[in-house]
Amino acid sequence: FIDEIDAIGRARGRGGAMGGHDERENTLNQLLVEMDGFATTAGVVVLAGTNRPDILDKALLRPGRFDRMITVDTPDIKGRDQIFRVHLAKLKLAKAIDFYSERLAALTPGMSGADIANVCNEAALYAARHNKDAVDMPDFESAIDRVIGGLEKKNKVISQEERRTVAFHEAGHAVVSWFLEYAEPLLKVSIVPRGTSVLGFAQYLPNENLLMTKEQLLDRVCAILGGRAAEQVLLGKISTGAVNDLERVTQMAYSQVAVYGMNDKIGLLSYRMDRDAFDKPYSDETARMIDNEVRAFVDDAYKKTLALVEKHRDLITAMAQDLLHKEVLNLDDVERLLGKRPFSCAEMRNIDRYRGGAQADGGEPPGQGGSGEAESGGEGKGDGEGKGEKGFPRRVEPGVVVAT
Repeated sequence: FIDEIDAIGRARGRGGAMGGHDERENTLNQLLVEMDGFATTAGVVVLAGTNRPDILDKALLRPGRFDRMITVDTPDIKGRDQIFRVHLAKLKLAKAIDFYSERLAALTPGMSGADIANVCNEAALYAARHNKDAVDMPDFESAIDRVIGGLEKKNKVISQEERRTVAFHEAGHAVVSWFLEYAEPLLKVSIVPRGTSVLGFAQYLPNENLLMTKEQLLDRVCAILGGRAAEQVLLGKISTGAVNDLERVTQMAYSQVAVYGMNDKIGLLSYRMDRDAFDKPYSDETARMIDNEVRAFVDDAYKKTLALVEKHRDLITAMAQDLLHKEVLNLDDVERLLGKRPFSCAEMRNIDRYRGGAQADGGEPPGQGGSGEAESGGEGKGDGEGKGEKGFPRRVEPGVVVAT
């Protein structure tokens, strides 16, 4: 088995390298000579692993060499359930393994096997720090927050004015997404600082969605802009806390207009850009048209968001005051403030599995809506970070979207 085969198997001639006498190419040539396909290696199976199959030399991938490619992707909810069972068996738990595995699998979308092992280890450490006899669900929730958002820093020095700004920002994210049908359903809101830049976050719980519609993109952009809109309407001034939100909105808007073919003026064209490319696959006139359509899309989304904030400003103020008092609001606290979410789904979603487990109650799934990510405040000088759907880069890994 050869791990990280791209270290020696990178395509020859890439990166402007001149000649074929450097050490890496000599190693690759020797490997190709040894794997010549003749019978002297009968009974020998060579395996290799890499995260970059796109940069491997084509000679390595010919029949008789590494001719079978097996993609190992991040596990889905069933896979995460099974992986959790393996790691939970090593821990002393307060309840049966079945009680935790399904709920934790629903709570960790996008996580790999290594992330799951890390969550279990962090939960055990958290329980040990608090002199507990066994690991319970609150320990796992704290561990997931630690893995997703970074180390909790309750002693971080923050002025009362900034803390109030973060509270209204996160309440804006939470309330706007609560009243949008296609926004990710809320799981938790926090204004506890984490890591080096996150001053707060609104966490959602996503489903294993593979596709997105125009309506879903619009509602999610509105949810991301909810923090900035709440600052503008309720505080009368805006802060730098929305910088990460605006980065995510820009990425999503350009993707909708220029990549997904969802704009009437641009038409059914996809200009998937390579960030390292020097030239663009379209003219300057088309570039101006794309810029104008992106601005129009974001402006329309912001107007919709402002209208929602104006409509529910009392709820946002109440949630912000509660956040300033408690610092963390879970799903029950949010429902107490906002009422049941007005949108439900007939299918069992991750939020339903987390709240009760598909096998636990066997009844109708709760009315709380769909999937999730985390909208967070605290990027740089403000509050926030973010996760996105496939194709939208995010800085808070994995499975949680943080919107500043």
